[in-house]
Amino acid sequence: MFEIASLYPVLLIVCPLVFLAGFTDSIGGGGGLISLPAYLLAGLPAHKAIATNKLSSTSGTIFSTYRYFKSGYLDLKLATPAIVMALLGAQIGAHFALIVDENIFKLLLMLVLPIVAIYLLFHKNSDSKVKELSLGRRIIIVMIISLLVGAYDGFYGPGTGTFLIILYTNLAKMDILVASGNAKIVNLASNISALSAFLFSGNVIVGLGLIASVFSIAGNLLGSALAIREKGRITKPIILIVIILLMLKLTIELL
Repeated sequence: MFEIASLYPVLLIVCPLVFLAGFTDSIGGGGGLISLPAYLLAGLPAHKAIATNKLSSTSGTIFSTYRYFKSGYLDLKLATPAIVMALLGAQIGAHFALIVDENIFKLLLMLVLPIVAIYLLFHKNSDSKVKELSLGRRIIIVMIISLLVGAYDGFYGPGTGTFLIILYTNLAKMDILVASGNAKIVNLASNISALSAFLFSGNVIVGLGLIASVFSIAGNLLGSALAIREKGRITKPIILIVIILLMLKLTIELL
């Protein structure tokens, strides 16, 4: 579809926004709220935009996940069952989307998101809470969260990583950086699954996706490094920005 010469204006739009998306996503999730519109703004048809975006975002997520893992902020005992439940939930959500009006779900989100934002603004994290739960109880909570958020991902999707971080920290009492690392690997698993299907269907514009991947990787590496250096202090502000972007997206879609 795109020849080399016609790629240049597309890259000028896509690459900076994909970098910003990777930076945001590696800290607080929600990068797709920036990167997918970038591909659409560049003129890609919706199905090719979604597929190509999945290539660049998956590439970036691999590197940020590794950065969290290397720094010790990825709990595989919690992540392994979380991945299984999230993938199961995504299947349930996808089937649920066939029988439920998406607009009803969006209206519910519009009611919930301001409450979440207010909670984040006024809730003070306590380091002592991280050790409150036993491993067994924490695994059960993480599995339930991953199943429900996975179902949301299959049904609608935007902000999945953000919701995982919020729920992991507040319900499973995980350290915010460990929650971010675990959210990344859960998202990575679902992204790889979706990407394989998109590649098989032939909808990925591979050349564009690979070039954009370089910028996604750079954004993810910078963002994850900053989050780790700042000990997670930057995560909450980024999450609030993602929630505002998601509310704007929902408002536009409902109008």
